[in-house]
Amino acid sequence: MSASDAHRTIETVWRIEAPKLIAGLTRITRDVGRAEELAQDALVAALKQWPQDGVPRNPGAWLMQAGKHRALDSLRRDKLLARKHQELGHQLETETTPDLDAALDDDVGDDLLRLVFTACHPVLSTEARLALTLRLLGGLTTEEIARAFLVPEPTMAQRIVRAKKTLADAKVPFEVPHGAELAERLESVLEVVYLIFNEGYAATAGEDWIRPALCEEALRLGRILAELAPLEPEVHGLVALMEIQASRLRARVGPSGEPILLLDQNRACWDHLLIGRGLAAIKRARATGGVIGPYLLQAELAACHARARTAEETDWVRIAVLYGALAAINPSPIVELNRAVAISMAEGPAAGLAAVERLASEPSLKNYHLLPSVRADLLGKLDRHGEAQAEFERAAAMTRNVQERTLLLARAENARRAASGA
Repeated sequence: MSASDAHRTIETVWRIEAPKLIAGLTRITRDVGRAEELAQDALVAALKQWPQDGVPRNPGAWLMQAGKHRALDSLRRDKLLARKHQELGHQLETETTPDLDAALDDDVGDDLLRLVFTACHPVLSTEARLALTLRLLGGLTTEEIARAFLVPEPTMAQRIVRAKKTLADAKVPFEVPHGAELAERLESVLEVVYLIFNEGYAATAGEDWIRPALCEEALRLGRILAELAPLEPEVHGLVALMEIQASRLRARVGPSGEPILLLDQNRACWDHLLIGRGLAAIKRARATGGVIGPYLLQAELAACHARARTAEETDWVRIAVLYGALAAINPSPIVELNRAVAISMAEGPAAGLAAVERLASEPSLKNYHLLPSVRADLLGKLDRHGEAQAEFERAAAMTRNVQERTLLLARAENARRAASGA
């Protein structure tokens, strides 16, 4: 194997094994920042040795063993932590890893789950949780994460460093929460995964309307979480929602990257394999017998669109009912705005506009560009084209996404022409 082939193999292995490696080393060191450093040391060792000796049969186990050796060496060198050295050094020396061809660790799944809950701990800000999750569990470089969220690389690097320090200072335990705390903490984990997905599905800023790589990363994390927590209905609900939404990615953009709205999409371009996976995940969620939560309800909403062969066959009455159920358990002006759209499709634009007008003074929607965008669409359907033009222009001024702004300005121009009879 050439050096370039070995390096490509190492890069692939690293993407797969890094989360498990960091999770296992965090269990040993109880310090997620130190664990990541040790994992990087193991990677450097692989880059030196594998091109010469060849890739081992179980590269993940090799990396774990290298990381453990470096952990032991590090603990022995640090004289300021002599007592901890003795305790953890003894643990490492007595810990058995008899066969490098065996699995990384018997409890690798438990370690990964602990790492998920650590990276998504509520003690961190939302931005820190997003960055740390992509770094530790996604295996993305700081440069890749910075590029995904359109911030300078030094800013993202500092964000990640501060997140690790916050966890260490707060002495966040490396464990899966139990009892009443589990539901709250799981909600934080699911929120982080879905925020990553949404930033890929409809980018809030920048030149691109979608960023498929972020969607793929969120889906991968969601699928791992579903394997680690198979009895949690909301985990399956989130996976179902992401699978079904991801099925539309190819149809969401035109040849030049321009957005294509849901009702205008070519449904032949939808990925029916992902739709099937999403519908199966809904069944798994239902089969747990657990409480139906917001992610499962949103998955059911997405399924209504996925099951309709054409836009005209969409069951808008059921969608409006589902949004009502979602609003009952997760009250939100954005949910109400989406329900207004469903009402307009089921009962007509006048009924939908009446529902939208009730949200006009909602403070949280003051700078939300989709409120004037929805209002503009309904005004246009009621032949109030001059008002529609003004609302589309207002929405365009609010959005930070270049492609979306272009679409809204084009719709404003169409409304202007309709108003002038051109």
